[in-house]
Amino acid sequence: MFIDILKEALLDTLKTVPFLFLAYLLMEWLEHRAEEKSVETVGRAGGWAPVAGGLIGMVPQCGFSAAVSNLYASGIVTRGTLLAVFLSTSDEMLPILISRKAELGLILKILGYKCAVGILVGLLIDFIGRRLAKENKKSIESICEQEGCKCEDGVLKSALFHTLKITLFLFVTALIVGFAVKAVGTENLEHFILNKPFLGEVLAGLVGLIPNCAASVVLTDLFLKGGMSFGAMMSGLLTASGVGLLVLFRMNRNLKENLFTLLLLYAGGLIFGCLAGMIF
Repeated sequence: MFIDILKEALLDTLKTVPFLFLAYLLMEWLEHRAEEKSVETVGRAGGWAPVAGGLIGMVPQCGFSAAVSNLYASGIVTRGTLLAVFLSTSDEMLPILISRKAELGLILKILGYKCAVGILVGLLIDFIGRRLAKENKKSIESICEQEGCKCEDGVLKSALFHTLKITLFLFVTALIVGFAVKAVGTENLEHFILNKPFLGEVLAGLVGLIPNCAASVVLTDLFLKGGMSFGAMMSGLLTASGVGLLVLFRMNRNLKENLFTLLLLYAGGLIFGCLAGMIF
């Protein structure tokens, strides 16, 4: 059992490495090569950034959510963009649906709904944030100071330093989560959610918050086996952002801000999960 959990944790972690490295390269390039105006332009890429986040988030990789968490912690993207990615990211859901030969119509419906919810919530959160002036100012430099990196050593070396450090953190956490999921058992998880109107959405949304790619796998599998309703599955898949939450709490030291983002993610998943159950 230990070997299986070790392999799964290693694979989950390795899949995020390319995304993390690219995100850190972007951050380092912005700091080393761009002027302050360029950074502001990226951050301003306007109020349509959540649209791009929602669309790109559909790519079936949990690494992108981790990358965007880094960009949010450094002030490059807004909370709305972060939530758009978290809500739309398909994680391991798509490979499971394809491998189980799910109907194309069902796949497109799930992907389209998650993307639409992500964009809608992202735009709404950014709009409210601008009106209330609640978006905290961050900077790439603050991330460097926090992580104790040697940015003067060059873009590539600094990006590698950041990537290795966060990869180790993700691997250790994935091991802990893996043992926890194994201890509870997926069978118990199925009975926990099975045939519980509204409560199914509530519980599935909490399962989706588990910072591991296994969450989306379990939720999709239970739905395909008839173990949960479409609304409950959507609630869980909307909150399932892979390891994105782990990176957010690791890189952004404002706990109150992180908890508020977590609450918004769960609320969005629950509300639109229930709505999906009524619509479809």
